[in-house]
Amino acid sequence: MKQDNKKPGKRPMYFYYLIAIVAIFLINFLLLPAISRRSIEETDYTTFLQNVEAGNVEAAQVGDEYIYYTMTEDGQTSYYETLTMDDPDLVSRLYAAGVKMEGVETESTSLLWTLFAGYVIPILIFVLLGRWLSNRMMSSMGGNGGAMSFGKSNAKVYVKSSTGIKFSDVAGEDEAKELLTEIIDYLHDPQKYTEIGASMPKGALLVGPPGTGKTLLAKAVAGEAEVPFFSISGSEFVEMFVGMGAAKVRDLFKQANEKAPCIVFIDEIDTIGKKRDSAGFTGGNDEREQTLNQLLTEMDGFDGSKGVVILAATNRPDSLDPALLRPGRFDRRIPVDLPDLQGREEILKVHAKKIRVADNVRFGEIARAAVGASGADLANVVNEAALRAVREGRKFATQEDFQESIEVVIAGYQKKNRVLSSKEKLIVAYHEVGHALVAAKQTNSAPVTKITIIPRTSGALGYTMQVDDEEHFLMSKEELENKIASLTGGRAAEELIFHTVTTGASNDIEQATKIARAMISRYGMSDEFDMVAMENVTNQYLGGDSSLTCSFETQTLLDRKVVELVRTQHEKARKILEDNVGKLHEIAKYLYDHETISGEEFMDILCKTPELTVSET
Repeated sequence: MKQDNKKPGKRPMYFYYLIAIVAIFLINFLLLPAISRRSIEETDYTTFLQNVEAGNVEAAQVGDEYIYYTMTEDGQTSYYETLTMDDPDLVSRLYAAGVKMEGVETESTSLLWTLFAGYVIPILIFVLLGRWLSNRMMSSMGGNGGAMSFGKSNAKVYVKSSTGIKFSDVAGEDEAKELLTEIIDYLHDPQKYTEIGASMPKGALLVGPPGTGKTLLAKAVAGEAEVPFFSISGSEFVEMFVGMGAAKVRDLFKQANEKAPCIVFIDEIDTIGKKRDSAGFTGGNDEREQTLNQLLTEMDGFDGSKGVVILAATNRPDSLDPALLRPGRFDRRIPVDLPDLQGREEILKVHAKKIRVADNVRFGEIARAAVGASGADLANVVNEAALRAVREGRKFATQEDFQESIEVVIAGYQKKNRVLSSKEKLIVAYHEVGHALVAAKQTNSAPVTKITIIPRTSGALGYTMQVDDEEHFLMSKEELENKIASLTGGRAAEELIFHTVTTGASNDIEQATKIARAMISRYGMSDEFDMVAMENVTNQYLGGDSSLTCSFETQTLLDRKVVELVRTQHEKARKILEDNVGKLHEIAKYLYDHETISGEEFMDILCKTPELTVSET
């Protein structure tokens, strides 16, 4: 399909020229004739004097060659002219008759006005319109400065007095801060490094998932070092004209050298730093490659002893050109990963300082529930808690507000306008209890903390929340198998109770398949393939896309093993539910009535209430 690249509401250039032509037409053919539209009747001098004597003349203009006068008859004004005669008494007669005498517009004055209105004004309109169109076109292609700003870097400069960001404002990234502290110390006191002959790395690359605070860390480095901070995005180097990106790189480094010591931060450097095509010419990528080449040249050329440090951030390090990562350019690679349990708690406390929080809020519990959350996600959690407190009419955020905000980030807001039928609500109740019951009856499974059948805006009709007591960085084969079994517990409950299946298990199926495939193709948890990788992971910070590296026959065998693994765990989940069908009925009924139950309530019913036998159900 052909796409229309024109911006909506933007007029083509010929539209404005058409307006100018119409304006000139109106001036020449409508305005000027309107000025001289008066119908002037010629009379002789005698008739003029008779009308003066009769008192019919209201006003008169006496010129060198003509006398112009007006008379009003029946409410309508008429214009007349007559030749000027040698009459010394004319002024006295006009004064005696009460005629209003006005200045006369000479022919030279009329001619000048005609020339001005007919030629000067149209030319002036054309000049002004042309300048306006030119400035508008230049600003759209080259920034606010027009064509003269094509080679400008447009980098945002934050001087030391305006950043106000310190390492105390960045939590959860202790390792990254430790690696960056050395750069700060060098900018403060470069003498002790030069005395021993050590040189500071020219560049440091911040690598990590989105939202982990890479940009914030770079600003904190500038704030701690109290030096100017240049910030620019990689996409700002890319221009429609070839060579403009390289010119911006040159201008950026020129400004940095002038303000040294300073820090230059290039965000999303993968925009211009992607691997170059080894096949030769790349057509539309020439501009990007020229910009990259200029960046490499500038990094080689500037003197690191001046105190110019280059920081860059990316979440796609595998796509960067090797020449950009070699020693002498980006010497240091600093990982900025997702925060651990302690880091999440510290981040929550930093952001909680900006709002009013109740004294009994337990940030440790909130941090445990937010497994896999980035710093940006946790900031959103705190803000959602504050918003919920306002909606509830409270002056401060409580523990309940934070717990609900975690669920909002994970599953979305409660969808109050979606009302499930009694049958669907019962199916969802059994489905969620199936997940929780299978998880609770297995060892090495995370404890169930909440079960709900209230629909969410994410599309989930209900969910079961499990939160580990401790942070886990390694998972055994048994733990992964138990997780697959818990995921299949919802479908197993539907099969066992309703003897049918629904679409409610679509997300469970996707997650179970993903885990099973990773166990076999990447983790070496299969006797058939042993420690052989069948997949390569790319973009590990952007979802972890994978690509198969095996033959078609091996891929067929791999698919068969994935199906067998999921089926085995599905059968295990069904067996657990059959052995505890009484508890399944009892907890599902309780969930159906209350819609939401906590982990304590779930375990209380599971452990303390006597079980019903199969015959009793």
